Amino acid sequence: MTTNSNFLTRNRGILIFFVVMLLAPFLIGLLEGSSPAVVLANEGGLSKFLEGLGIEIFILAIFALSFDLLFGITGLLSFGHAMFFAVAAYLTGIALKTLQLPFWQVTLLVLLAAIVQALLFSIVLPRVKGITFTLVSLGLASVFHIIVMSSDMINLTGADVGLQGVPTPAFINPASERFRFYVIALIFLVATYIFYRRFVASPTGRVCVAIRENEDRAKMLGYSTTTFKVVAMIISSITASIAGMLHALYQPIISPTVADLGFTVTALLIVLIGGVGTLSGAIVGAFGFRLLDFTLRRFLGESASFVTGSVYVIFVLFVPYGIIGTLRLEKLSTRAGWKELFSRIRGNA
Repeated sequence: MTTNSNFLTRNRGILIFFVVMLLAPFLIGLLEGSSPAVVLANEGGLSKFLEGLGIEIFILAIFALSFDLLFGITGLLSFGHAMFFAVAAYLTGIALKTLQLPFWQVTLLVLLAAIVQALLFSIVLPRVKGITFTLVSLGLASVFHIIVMSSDMINLTGADVGLQGVPTPAFINPASERFRFYVIALIFLVATYIFYRRFVASPTGRVCVAIRENEDRAKMLGYSTTTFKVVAMIISSITASIAGMLHALYQPIISPTVADLGFTVTALLIVLIGGVGTLSGAIVGAFGFRLLDFTLRRFLGESASFVTGSVYVIFVLFVPYGIIGTLRLEKLSTRAGWKELFSRIRGNA
C-alpha cells in the first residue's frame, strides 16, 4: 500500500494529465452534442479532429522527451537526433508496405534499429564532445537524409515525395480507430515520462546529470562517463524510435522532412519552450509548439513561419528558462529581455 501511495504521490501531476486527456474527447463530444458512444465509434466531428491533433502533440512530446534526456539531462547536444525518429518511421513504412511483415516483427525491427543507431552514434563519444559531437551527429544524420532523398531509393522511400500508402494494422488504424490510437499514444507518453523521471532519480541518472555539469569531475570520481552516455543514448534512441513508429502509423505520408536538421531543431525549440532538463517541459512545450503552429497557419497561411520565428525569439529572450523552468525558479527575465531586445535593434539599425 505504501509503495502504491508513494508512486501516486510522485507522479500525481502526470496521472492527472492522463485522466484529463483521456476524458477530453468525451467532454468535447458532449459540447458538440455527441454521446460517449459516438466518440468511441469514431464518428464525432470536433472530438475526432481534436483527437488527431492530440495524437500529433503526444508524438512530438515523446520525441522531445528523448531529446531532453540527451541535451537537458546528459548535456549532449545532438543535431542528428531526427535520424532516430526518421529511421524508425521509414523502417516501419517499408516493413509494412514492401516487406509486409507482421506488426510484432516490425516493432522488434524498429527497436533493434534504435539500439544499432545509438551504438553508431556512441562510437565517437570517447573521442569527441561538445560542439564536435554536435557536428559529427549532424553529419551522420545528413548522410541518412541524402539516402532517403536519393532517386535510387524512390521505390523504397519515395525520395523527395515521401513514402506513401503504408498499410496500418486494423486494430490501430487512425481512420477507423482514432480514439484507440489516441489512447495508445497517450499511454506511451505517460509511461515514457514516468520512466524518465525514475531514470533521472536513479544512480545512473544522477551520474548523467553530473556529466552535464562537469564531466571531468565525474571522471575524477571514478565514473566511466562514456558508459553512462551510451546508456542515455540507447534509451533516447529507443524513445525517439517509438515516436517515429507512431508517426508512420498515423500520417498518410512519411515525409523526408522528418530526417533533416529542421526536425531536430523542432525538438530543441519544444524543449526550450518548456524548459531544458525539466522533462515535463517537453510535454508543455509540445502543446505550445503545435497549438501555436496550428493556430497561426490557420489564420496566416504561409506567413505563419515568420510570426512563429518572432514569437520564439521573444520567448527565449523573456523566458530563457522555459515555462516549467521559470515556474520553478519563480523568475521572469523581463528586464534582461528588454535590454537584449533593444541592443539587437540598435545593432541592426
